[in-house]
Amino acid sequence: MAMTAGTTTSFPMSNHTRERVTVAKLTLENFYSNLIIQHEERETRQKKLEVAMEEEGLADEEKKLRRSQHARKETEFLRLKRTRLGLDDFESLKVIGRGAFGEVRLVQKKDTGHIYAMKILRKADMLEKEQVAHIRAERDILVEADGAWVVKMFYSFQDKRNLYLIMEFLPGGDMMTLLMKKDTLSEEETQFYISETVLAIDAIHQLGFIHRDIKPDNLLLDAKGHVKLSDFGLCTGLKKAHRTEFYRNLTHNPPSDFSFQNMNSKRKAETWKKNRRQLAYSTVGTPDYIAPEVFMQTGYNKLCDWWSLGVIMYEMLIGYPPFCSETPQETYRKVMNWKETLVFPPEVPISEKAKDLILRFCTDSENRIGSNGVEEIKSHPFFEGVDWGHIRERPAAIPIEIKSIDDTSNFDEFPESDILQPVPNTTEPDYKSKDWVFLNYTYKRFEGLTQRGSIPTYMKAGNL
Repeated sequence: MAMTAGTTTSFPMSNHTRERVTVAKLTLENFYSNLIIQHEERETRQKKLEVAMEEEGLADEEKKLRRSQHARKETEFLRLKRTRLGLDDFESLKVIGRGAFGEVRLVQKKDTGHIYAMKILRKADMLEKEQVAHIRAERDILVEADGAWVVKMFYSFQDKRNLYLIMEFLPGGDMMTLLMKKDTLSEEETQFYISETVLAIDAIHQLGFIHRDIKPDNLLLDAKGHVKLSDFGLCTGLKKAHRTEFYRNLTHNPPSDFSFQNMNSKRKAETWKKNRRQLAYSTVGTPDYIAPEVFMQTGYNKLCDWWSLGVIMYEMLIGYPPFCSETPQETYRKVMNWKETLVFPPEVPISEKAKDLILRFCTDSENRIGSNGVEEIKSHPFFEGVDWGHIRERPAAIPIEIKSIDDTSNFDEFPESDILQPVPNTTEPDYKSKDWVFLNYTYKRFEGLTQRGSIPTYMKAGNL
């Protein structure tokens, strides 16, 4: 059929072509945005160096030497950035955590001997359970949040089956494990951990993030016993544990809570601790720490993180969280009816100051402490005597005993798994077509690549 001049025929684009176009577009955008970011980061490091040298009052000769050392580091960084990092670069030592989408292992980097925590996430599970946005959020926040209060990420990479995040290893374990070891914490210990968590939450709020999943499992302890925030998978998107309909179906689960309600606080604490670990490792999660407004369709803001902190503070002092129940559905019901259900057991005495702060955290968001900024929280009488500016340099409330750089005594024991085993090609599902959703996942941190062979001071033999 002859075509008249000037006319064009449009053919519908196939899904395959459309996906290829998306991949090409994303690849180009990522390439150029990465170039710009690299350039900006390099300039920032150069400025930091100049400021530091001015502050130290160095002579010109010394400055020249420092600059050339720094330039060598930058060259080394560029060279190392081009090398592909993979599983073969790490030796797996032990499983130290397990969750719904993968696990965390203690690993050693073969060339430097550095110890890290490697978070391994199965791509198939992430795609199936629609977790890609969460994982991307976590990676992006860990890249951006570069302070003392957030777990540092050094590298991220991927292979056919898994995503890998190489994080700093915090040998103190997590707050959940600490709370399970101890019946309750003293008010002094609680003041220390809640103060540090206030500063940690504020640090991520200042970056413009809402954590939304503040719970004891996500408060990690470093080698000296200080708090660091982890697990930013919920900073965007909603996971099942935050969906109202997930807990709404109460008909199939009639409240089996009668016996639980009539227990004394000691029995309640024992029952809570017995079921706690299962909840931590399930996909369902628990609504225990989630603010009621997060379940509503009406919207919420960063104040939801302060509610969670109030729940944790209650758990530290009383021995179990205020809304704990035998089923997640019943816990959800209690969270939503917090005005009736948030009560303090008379047999566990706590100070009026502590009680007041918990009630200021766990209240309507418009009346919640922190609505007028973090200073409002810091000036509450419960925090009397806290040296906010130097808390991290002071000894922790509960010292951590670390015997070696790979000491895992503050972690649970986990059986080995086959997550890292190579799978024969015949049974390997083809996720290649979906792999573009994980594009630009790879990351290498400047300090991670340039501190070759150096081990953090607190982990050197004399300091353990």
